[in-house]
Amino acid sequence: MPKSVSSSGAKALHNFPVPSRPRPGGSARLSASDIAALSQAREARWRPGLTDQPLHSEIFASTGDASGAGVALALARDALRVAEAVEDPLTEAEDRRQVLWVQESRAIARSGRPYHHGLPRELRHRLIHVEAKTPEDALFALEEGLRCRDLACVIGEIVGNPRALDFTASRRLSLAAEKHGVPLWLVRLEAEADLSSARMRWRIEAAPSTRPRWNADAPGAPAWQAELFRARSHAPGKWILSNDDGRLSARKSPPRSAANAATPDSRDLVRATVGRSLAACARA
Repeated sequence: MPKSVSSSGAKALHNFPVPSRPRPGGSARLSASDIAALSQAREARWRPGLTDQPLHSEIFASTGDASGAGVALALARDALRVAEAVEDPLTEAEDRRQVLWVQESRAIARSGRPYHHGLPRELRHRLIHVEAKTPEDALFALEEGLRCRDLACVIGEIVGNPRALDFTASRRLSLAAEKHGVPLWLVRLEAEADLSSARMRWRIEAAPSTRPRWNADAPGAPAWQAELFRARSHAPGKWILSNDDGRLSARKSPPRSAANAATPDSRDLVRATVGRSLAACARA
C-alpha cells in the first residue's frame, strides 16, 4: 500500500523551483524584439580590427606550410594594434610587453622554430620562446603565461589531439586568459576539432599571394584561406586573409582590382615631371 503524502510535503513539492518552468511576468523571458536583436548580433560578421576580440582562439592547420603560425601571428598583431589604439592613461605610449611563444617538441620537429629575422620588426626583441617536451609541459607553460599580466599575448603550437588537451584543460586556458586579460592563440597542428572551450576556432590553409606588378617572380604578401567555423559572437564565414603592409585584411575572394591595388603604383617609382619630359628632367 503506497504511503500517503502529507499536506505540508505536497505544498513544498509544488513550490520547488524548476529552472525550465516559465514564470509569468518573469525577467528571464525575452520579447520578440530582444530575440531579433540577439539573432542579429550573432549574425555579425567578423572582420579585422574589432575591439571585442575573444581571448582564447584555436587555429587548425597542417604542418607543411607554417600557415597556422602565420595566421596566429597576424591575428596577434591585429589585436595588439587595436589595443594600442584604445586610449588608456595607465598604459605606456609604446607597448614593450613580451610575447610568449610555446612550442611542443613535435611541433618544432615538423614546422620549425620562429625565425628571428622573419618576425615583424616590432616583435623581434620582444619574443620569449619556450620548448616543451610533452603536451602536458606545453599546457603548463601556456597557463602560466596567461597568468602573467606583463605579457602582451601568448602563442602556442601543439600537435594532434593529446589526451592532456581535453575540455577541462581547454576550459582552464579560457578562464586564465579571461581572468588576467592575456589573449591566447593556440595552433593545433594536424588535429581534429574536438570538444573545446575556445571562443573562436579557425581552419587555415595557405592561399596564393597576389603577384607583384613589377616582378612576377618576387614573393607576394602572405595570404591564407581562413574558415571561421565556431565563434560565440560572430557568424561562421570564409575569407582570404592577407598581411598587406603589416596590416591584416580580409576579403571574400581575390579580385583582380584588389591584386592591382596591393602592388606599388608607378607614382612610387617615377618622380613627377611637372609638365616637362623625362629626358628634360634627366638632363637637368
